[in-house]
Amino acid sequence: MYTADDHRHMTRALELAALGLCTSSPNPRVGCVVVRDGAVAGEGWHERAGAPHAEVAALGAAGDRARGATVYVTLEPCAHHGRTPPCVDALLAARVARVVAAMRDPDPRSGEGLAILAARGIDAACGLMEAEARELNIGFVARHQRGRPWTRVKVAASLDGRTALGDGKSQWITGEAARRDGHGWRARSCAVLTGVGTVRADDPRLTVREVAAPRQPLRVVVDSGLLLPPSARVLEGGGVLVVAAGANEERERALKARGAEVIFLPGSGGRVDLGALLRELARREVNEVHVEAGRTLNGALVRDGLADELVLYLGAAIMGDAARGMFDLPAFSDLAGMRRVAIRDVRLIGADARVLARFV
Repeated sequence: MYTADDHRHMTRALELAALGLCTSSPNPRVGCVVVRDGAVAGEGWHERAGAPHAEVAALGAAGDRARGATVYVTLEPCAHHGRTPPCVDALLAARVARVVAAMRDPDPRSGEGLAILAARGIDAACGLMEAEARELNIGFVARHQRGRPWTRVKVAASLDGRTALGDGKSQWITGEAARRDGHGWRARSCAVLTGVGTVRADDPRLTVREVAAPRQPLRVVVDSGLLLPPSARVLEGGGVLVVAAGANEERERALKARGAEVIFLPGSGGRVDLGALLRELARREVNEVHVEAGRTLNGALVRDGLADELVLYLGAAIMGDAARGMFDLPAFSDLAGMRRVAIRDVRLIGADARVLARFV
């Protein structure tokens, strides 16, 4: 059905889409290539919400050469009015001959963009390199299809799986290259999630500093009892959401005075309802959540089935049994109770190893 040229042009569209990895949120990462008579007539990608969509940018670059052309786009053209007009209208006005999309748009507002094009006589197809396109927008898809963001848990541990000393201190188990790589994962995320225990032990800022960052992700602190010190560095610069389980007016006022937003999502046992928190973040158009926390929050996310992916950095060191582990989970009575993961990638990052895995 698809030719080698189709694959080549869609590969280029995916490369363009990836340019929006750290900027397009909450919108999807989308790239587009317009081809006329075998030659590229225009290219475009979606940079940020409110900016032209990829199709509009590519059609603008192509100009009159868009007429009768084939358009390769990584996501089904939208058919609804959002921050910008529908891309379907732009494609129809340009009088293109063919549209090839990598995947359907999971946003229920989008409408049947490809069906509308087909009804107007345009050859419309979908499914070319769908897996690659879906991977690029894994958080956008998760938010629309299941109502919560894609949740990625980052852990830095010793070779024997220890993440902190007995007193909770964990800086630094891995080297500079691994920390820089970790900041790249922060940069692509919409929110960085941690627990108050990590803040009290390490006083992190949780901002993106080691790589270029056109925007800073929302910082979210799970703090059931509102124990977050108002002097914590994570509160610097605003853009912080503190999530508590029970009210304490004095502590709440102190945190708000530092610019934090405080919300209450009580769950069982006096803890924050993490499922409700992720649904709230989805409501705020958060696509990807990057977790940098301790064993308690990490374990709760895994136990509740809310962790999707693991980014594990293994430092070239051994810390011993007195140090803390990665996940606070109940003891298993047999191996059948283990949480399985699918390892997707293993590589050296500087002197450390990085493992990418997904929970299954």
